[in-house]
Amino acid sequence: MAVVDVIKSCLDSIAQISEHVEGAILYLDSGCTESFQFAGAFPVLLKLGVRAICSLENMCSLDSVSIFLPRSFKLKPTRSAELVVNWNSNSDPALKIVVMTSRLLSDAHRYILRCLSTHKGVHQCTVFTSISELAQSAYPDSPLGPDAFHEYEILLLQDYEEIVKKNQKKASHPEVSNFQESLTVEDEGWSRLTSSEEDVSHSEATSSGKYFFGDSHTEYLGKKLVVSVHHFPMILCPFSPKVFVLPSEGSVSEAYLSAKHEDSLSPGLPPISTGVPPDGDDVPPGALLTAHFLYHLASKMDLKMEIFSLGDLSKTVGKIMTDMSSLYDVGRRKRSAGLLLIDRTFDLLTPCCHGDSLVDCMFSSLPRRERTTSNSSMKGSKTQLKLVPSSLQRAPLDVQIPLGKILQEEKSDTNYSQLAERIEAFLGGWGACNSSPETVDLVNLCNKVHDGKSFLSEIQLLNGSFVSTETFRGTPYMEAILDRRTKDGALLVKKWLQETLRRQNITVNVKIRPGFATKSELQPMIRALAKSQSSLIRNKGIIQLGAAVLVALDELHSTRWNAFASAEKILSATAGDTSQSLGAQIGDLIHKSTMLGSDGDKKTEHLQGLLSFKDALLLMTVGYILAGENFPTSGSGGPFSWKEEHFLKEAIVDAILKNAPVVKLKFLDGLTEELEANLNRKKSEDTIEASSDLLEFDDDQWGKWGDEEEDDDKNDKKQAYSDMQLKLELLDRVDNLFKSLHKLSTVKRNLSLREGTFSSESNFTGDSDSNKSLIYKLLTRVLGKYDVPGLEYHSTTVGRLFKSGFGRFGLGQASSDLVNSKRIYLMNHDTYSELYFWILQTKPSLADQNIIMVFVVGGINAAEVREVQEALSESGRPDVELILGGTTFLTPDDMLTLLMGDSSYM
Repeated sequence: MAVVDVIKSCLDSIAQISEHVEGAILYLDSGCTESFQFAGAFPVLLKLGVRAICSLENMCSLDSVSIFLPRSFKLKPTRSAELVVNWNSNSDPALKIVVMTSRLLSDAHRYILRCLSTHKGVHQCTVFTSISELAQSAYPDSPLGPDAFHEYEILLLQDYEEIVKKNQKKASHPEVSNFQESLTVEDEGWSRLTSSEEDVSHSEATSSGKYFFGDSHTEYLGKKLVVSVHHFPMILCPFSPKVFVLPSEGSVSEAYLSAKHEDSLSPGLPPISTGVPPDGDDVPPGALLTAHFLYHLASKMDLKMEIFSLGDLSKTVGKIMTDMSSLYDVGRRKRSAGLLLIDRTFDLLTPCCHGDSLVDCMFSSLPRRERTTSNSSMKGSKTQLKLVPSSLQRAPLDVQIPLGKILQEEKSDTNYSQLAERIEAFLGGWGACNSSPETVDLVNLCNKVHDGKSFLSEIQLLNGSFVSTETFRGTPYMEAILDRRTKDGALLVKKWLQETLRRQNITVNVKIRPGFATKSELQPMIRALAKSQSSLIRNKGIIQLGAAVLVALDELHSTRWNAFASAEKILSATAGDTSQSLGAQIGDLIHKSTMLGSDGDKKTEHLQGLLSFKDALLLMTVGYILAGENFPTSGSGGPFSWKEEHFLKEAIVDAILKNAPVVKLKFLDGLTEELEANLNRKKSEDTIEASSDLLEFDDDQWGKWGDEEEDDDKNDKKQAYSDMQLKLELLDRVDNLFKSLHKLSTVKRNLSLREGTFSSESNFTGDSDSNKSLIYKLLTRVLGKYDVPGLEYHSTTVGRLFKSGFGRFGLGQASSDLVNSKRIYLMNHDTYSELYFWILQTKPSLADQNIIMVFVVGGINAAEVREVQEALSESGRPDVELILGGTTFLTPDDMLTLLMGDSSYM
């Protein structure tokens, strides 16, 4: 029987659209690009005959010029260094383009329209969207109706024809206006479909000022454009064949999961479960889009899902998926699988903590790629509610590895210098917009490098990515290290580097210690593999991975990570004592962060690895979650007493006043400038006072006279009043911060597992399991075939039978009520009632499934991937295939942003 593999399913789905993409210029938005990077889809597109791949958001006129280049595989940088690939080009103009987007059609419209206006010879435009037709129309305030795809085809044609008419009028005049290469981000969205002919008509001329299609320009404009829209659901980011998340800049991951109300923490997290799932108009768009995505994902993978849910929002997602099921799905031959939906808010502690995971450490240590779209990208959309932010920004999954910086540390490395020169000269040739690529003088460009006039830094030239297409179809690097602890993962990477060097017959003079992986061992091996161009290209995957491990093991990052882990262990141990002890530990962490930041700009470089004030706030979040589990009734509004919390508030206020330049949090919005001004004033006063103490005046004994002394008193009183007013305003902001912390203390990550006889039914004997994630405990209990309080089963099969076969007997109306309450309505049809009762009693169990997909609504981290594998191995069920998915990939810094940063409801 075939093994479930999400990567293979993605690549197979791409192969199924081969007739559409063959010979076409393919435009990918940032979400699709991220997805295809993780899946390793670009070689597949090469085999399918794709003509070129371009960035949808950063499209420019060079995209159309690329089709005249010689047949070869080339990389061409756009204005934001987005991927643009040209490999199957010829001298004929492109007749069709394909656009693949992970967004709603209304949000991608302006980009699609710009593509059509650039390629005026195109006769066919095919749009693939990851959002289904039903979801497009069901999205709140969507401009599209039930027949969304057909409606959009008509609207796109109307807007395109209007632009063509305007361009034809301009073409009749001898003047050709200068074009703009991009629309302003503020004008994105559905609200502006045809309002800027200047922006979409810039492709009338190439960069050299000549008409692109010459004499046949009008002929191509006169031909009828054929537009078709299709659904392509397999837009996801697979870390391995069994682990995936959603693209960071796709509509599904960016749609809010909860509106602002008393049970909400962040638009990026489900609300706190109260036992009353949202219904009707209260269903968040994130739940709607997630349900549609999971339904079509299961369909593409030929799985018939038995749905189970834990949490209010997960129950809503499960209900939507159940309602989407039909009798047709019952009759199809599909493999049975179990889907377990879990709200992230049931366990906020795990993603907030710094667990022992190499992948988590690398994602937290490395910088991320800049987002293609900003908060204003949804400004024109009509789908946003008043209490919801204009856009929920997720951190891009594509980390940036400073490979050039790592190689540059050795100043005498001439081979690296030559390599950088050649790469820069190559990219410079593509950037020469005023001359044809074939006539670019690469020698002169190399001379510019020597003269210090290079337009790209060497670090940018070799800035690699943790994701590369070689990692999956060759050696599964990510899959192998995803569930590894930091030490084990680093050792595995060192072993891969040694094997690669051995295959390449490269000798490295470095002392290797067994059982350890250090910077002094990894760096020489990485440099040796990157000395030549051929070796760098051939071994790019392992070189980039080794460099990522090198950054994670660097003292600057590892010291901070270890400090976090130690502090979290102390808080966890103290939480088992008293609330006074836990409160004292939190206060101590805040005071230590104040001491670190008291020097301001005079911080030494080695101190940057220690915990800052923002780090202390993240640890305080961990402390409040632990306090809520251990001391739920200690205080009237929170887990601590009034006196304990008062001391914490005073510590926070003092820390903010001393760290104003480095504190950028949402609860201080509008107050940051005043805090910085206050801090700068105090610094200047201290400087003046210190300098005056050094001066000795003989006439100091005379003091000040009359009016001078009175003016000084007035100024002092005025300043004291200003300081008091600032402190009172700050206290109000801190009070709001603690109200949010009180919400966190009400979230008990083990609520459903603390009920019943969990300890007696399971084989847990050690205290180490108390630190395990909720997913681990939940799976251990499920695979052990124990009941899980709060776990709801969504009866897809029974619901479909009553909706279709039993409906004619009057039983379909109450089917969902019967499933939930287990009440039997006879309605004078005893035979069918007995049949229903039998079906109800034999409902499937999650443990009976050989395929189980766990999806966390809100996101997952790498530590949970390891614990899922541990739970599976400990269950003694080698026959079970377990898939783990989530809305996004979470790091502790991401959690701080969701709970206290710009993506919070604070």
